[in-house]
Amino acid sequence: MAQKLNQVLAVERTVKGRAHGKITSLHHSSKHSNLFNGLAKTYEPKDEDDEAFPPESQLVQLTVPSVLKEVRRALVELFDVTATKDKANSAAVADVVLDGKTLLAAVPATTLIFLEKQLTDLNTFVGELPTLDPAQEWHKDEATALWKTAPQKTHKTKKVQRPIVLYHATEHHPAQTQLITEDVIVGHWSTVKHSGAMLEREKTALLDRIERLLKAVKYAREQANQQPAPDVLVGEAIFGYLYGD
Repeated sequence: MAQKLNQVLAVERTVKGRAHGKITSLHHSSKHSNLFNGLAKTYEPKDEDDEAFPPESQLVQLTVPSVLKEVRRALVELFDVTATKDKANSAAVADVVLDGKTLLAAVPATTLIFLEKQLTDLNTFVGELPTLDPAQEWHKDEATALWKTAPQKTHKTKKVQRPIVLYHATEHHPAQTQLITEDVIVGHWSTVKHSGAMLEREKTALLDRIERLLKAVKYAREQANQQPAPDVLVGEAIFGYLYGD
């Protein structure tokens, strides 16, 4: 059953506030790149009798796909309720056309203005999403849907003192020695880096699609604004009633 305009207006502010709060929260979280990163470290002593160290880990708390899914969920509801209101309240419409194909048909001018602002904000949002460190070689882990690196081994050392002979003993003088400190390898760390970031090429492609859609929306807005706008004369009727003409 179709809604009436007053019903849409009654929920518009609530939907807009909820969407704004969600996007703001996600935007703030996405600025903390450490939430997208994780790691797993395991230690292997060089010798069985050497000191052992417990494994270390850091879980990935956010992933770009999950953030984008939440953004989509929040904005779809907001776009729909705003478009519904504008469609009922506007006669100036135009199609949003991409590559010769109509993506959105007969969109009201007010909705096009709204979409232009939202797509500009979305472009900024996506532009700040983290991408994978190009200095690392990443592979997709199908089990966790995260990116990860191959294990990287680093050695662990400890300082050990040993004597060295400065001067050997002679008939008249004893030998002279001195303690020196050396770094001795006692084991190896094996580190696997995890990430919930996105590939740079995926980010570039998404930003390119946003920009192309934004241009199409701007063009459609200009087209819609060329629609005739006949005068609607309400002032005389209102004051005629109020003044008792």
